[in-house]
Amino acid sequence: MTSPTAQRWRRRTPDDLATPAGTLHRRLGRLDLTAMGVGTIVGAGIFVITGVAAAEKAGPAIVLSFALAGLVCVLVALCYSELAAMTPVSGSAYTYTYATLGEGPAFLVGWNLLLEFVIAGAAVAIGWSGTTVSALDSIFGITLPHAITASPSEGGVVNLPAVLIIGAIVAVLVGEVSLTARITKVLVAVTIGVLVLVVVVGAPHIDPGNWTPYAPFGWSGVIGGAAVAFFAFLGFDVVATSAEEARDPKRDIPFAIIGTVLVATVLYALVSAVLTGVAPFESLNNGAPIATAFGALDIGWIGTVIVVASVVALTKGLLLIVYAQVRLSFAMCRDGLLPRSLAATGKSATPVKLTLVLGVCCAAIAGLLPIDIVVELVNIGALSAFAVVCVGVLVLRKIEPGRERPFRTPLVPLVPILALLGCALMALTLDELTWVRFAIWVAIGVGVYFWYGRRHSAFAEAETVKVTD
Repeated sequence: MTSPTAQRWRRRTPDDLATPAGTLHRRLGRLDLTAMGVGTIVGAGIFVITGVAAAEKAGPAIVLSFALAGLVCVLVALCYSELAAMTPVSGSAYTYTYATLGEGPAFLVGWNLLLEFVIAGAAVAIGWSGTTVSALDSIFGITLPHAITASPSEGGVVNLPAVLIIGAIVAVLVGEVSLTARITKVLVAVTIGVLVLVVVVGAPHIDPGNWTPYAPFGWSGVIGGAAVAFFAFLGFDVVATSAEEARDPKRDIPFAIIGTVLVATVLYALVSAVLTGVAPFESLNNGAPIATAFGALDIGWIGTVIVVASVVALTKGLLLIVYAQVRLSFAMCRDGLLPRSLAATGKSATPVKLTLVLGVCCAAIAGLLPIDIVVELVNIGALSAFAVVCVGVLVLRKIEPGRERPFRTPLVPLVPILALLGCALMALTLDELTWVRFAIWVAIGVGVYFWYGRRHSAFAEAETVKVTD
């Protein structure tokens, strides 16, 4: 029997991962996948993170922060695309790490991605709550009590709207994935429309004085803003997690991943320029920056449309982030590294129990934590996973150079190395307390792996059967 040390580092080849037991249904086309990616990126980040990153990190230079984050994400996306085309199943970076570095590292990557997605869902729910509360007040004159719209650290009891919207999202996701795709395409169209409206309507109200000083926190602030802005680009990871439900994953997943990042970078640069030009960047430090900026303008019904559409866009972003966290966890449960019973699918061919469990966790975080803590935790989880994917491309090129690659990352090793350095640079700008929280999360993950995952791994069980035979 293989030793425990060997089991920890056992690698599953892309062929092993290509035909998993308990597969999901392949129902998503190229348009569905791209819409899901754009829908996640052009929603959560623009409507939540723009204000926080501008106020605390970069000022009006947040435009440069988004450009830098977008550049790093393009490099990472090229690495993702190579591995996604080779292993077109659920799990994203977790699955790719299993195929390149082995089981132990894969579990930790999956564990960190779980942190990324659950916390990201909570962050978007908090933004949805802030935007909705603002809309109710400005449009209908309904002011909800602070006690039920803020976390305990903000003087409230629970952020109830954030909790309720997650409940509604979970109700949609327990249905078939084709329902999620149809709803997503409609909501993406609404989101793109409102962002064009934001730029067109906001541009004439720009006060150049709001752009002075342009980079009040210096270039370190621009880099720090890029680290926070990285949250906004999680959509291409959502595309990767949906690979097992794509009809032609080897062609469509790379297209959707790269296209998503490029479209999002342009939109973010335009919208952030308008927001910081319309309102002083210091005023945007909240969960609803677009509502804040346009609420102060006398633009009549158009302002109301923008606020309402912001709520719609955030709803869509939350839908896709919760979808992604479920698909990632599904892959880990199916592999036995987390309880397999949670991977069971119902009549809708979706993991209902897993969706409910993660929904409860996400709702608890959204209801009890403030947005600034939530956002930085998301980014450090994402950056760590992205860095490992870049390393994985280099490793697999070395150990299996002759393997068929439907999509090849260009300029290897330059692109993976630049992507890795970009991730490291932005991770180093995050708050020290964020690193402490992350270290605690990783330590818990190591404990879970040794206590549960290593002993229940499907790969370990298969090895035991071989020895017995």
